[in-house]
Amino acid sequence: MVRIELAPELGEDLDRIFDHLAEHDVENIPSRIEEIMQAISVLESNPLIGRPVCKDMRELIIGRRSRGYVALYRYVAEIDAVFVLALRGQREAGYSG
Repeated sequence: MVRIELAPELGEDLDRIFDHLAEHDVENIPSRIEEIMQAISVLESNPLIGRPVCKDMRELIIGRRSRGYVALYRYVAEIDAVFVLALRGQREAGYSG
C-alpha cells in the first residue's frame, strides 16, 4: 500500500476551504472536509488515478459542482509514496502559494 504524505501547506488550503464554506453557510462543514480526506485516501491503492499535469505531477478530481475539489500530488514510485501538495476548489483559478 502506498504511503500518503500531506504537505504542511495543505493545512492552509483546508482552512481556506473551511472559511469559504462557513462564509456561504454550508451545513456540516466537518463532514465535507472528511469527504475530501477520504477521497485522497484512494491514492493509497491507486496512486496513478489522477490526471497527469505538468512534469511528474497529477491532479485528483474530488467530487463535482459545489462539492468539487482538485488535489495536486506527486507519486514517487521508488519509495512508494504520494505527496499531496495542494488543494483547491474546482472553480478556483489555481493553487495558492
